[in-house]
Amino acid sequence: MSSDRRTYLRTALNAKVCVTHPTLGERLYNTRDISDGGIFVVSEEGERPDIGDRVQVQVQGLPVPAPVLEMEVVRMTVDGFGLQFVNE
Repeated sequence: MSSDRRTYLRTALNAKVCVTHPTLGERLYNTRDISDGGIFVVSEEGERPDIGDRVQVQVQGLPVPAPVLEMEVVRMTVDGFGLQFVNE
């Protein structure tokens, strides 16, 4: 029996995103994967948002500006953090 509790299927995605945090400011990161529920952002340990923080995320490098999405930090690992889309 699998211990995987994921609700959504993840798809590998290496994209550059701008993450804006109220106190950390704007930071550029790469993503590892995406799902209908959120994304995983690759980052080294250090200054990162905390679990429960809300951030704004925008995909970079597209021919037209991508929408800015509200997301919430829902998990931390040694290689990054998971963000969940906020549906308000």
